[in-house]
Amino acid sequence: MAECLLRQDDIILINKKDYIKNPKKSGYRSLHLIVQVPIFLQDEKRLMNVEVQLRTIAMDFWASLEHKLRYKKNIPEDEAGELAEELMECARMSADMDQRMEDIRNRIVLSEAKYDTMNQKEKVKQVGNDYLKSKLFDFFEQ
Repeated sequence: MAECLLRQDDIILINKKDYIKNPKKSGYRSLHLIVQVPIFLQDEKRLMNVEVQLRTIAMDFWASLEHKLRYKKNIPEDEAGELAEELMECARMSADMDQRMEDIRNRIVLSEAKYDTMNQKEKVKQVGNDYLKSKLFDFFEQ
């Protein structure tokens, strides 16, 4: 997704923070990009810095819970500590599941590519056989 965004000729990467490769101590995983994008106004075009955060649906849910836990002041300290530990475990489980799902998707893509290649070989063979049959037919018709 990030590569697709950054391939656009009017998007300039300013900064990249990869919390997927280097998760935060809390367990948070995401890719943050600071990019410069053109904003078209009535009489001018301005370049604006914006932050794009790329994360899974599960990590987005995790981040909203972690934000509530961190900034809500009416949660007892011992309960907040237990919840933080549980959120850390959830972040690990989410990352493991994301990796497994990506592995499954890659296997599906590879299987489809192999199947398509086999079908193409069969089609080429059939076209070759049809051509050969037509030439033999032409030969014996003479």
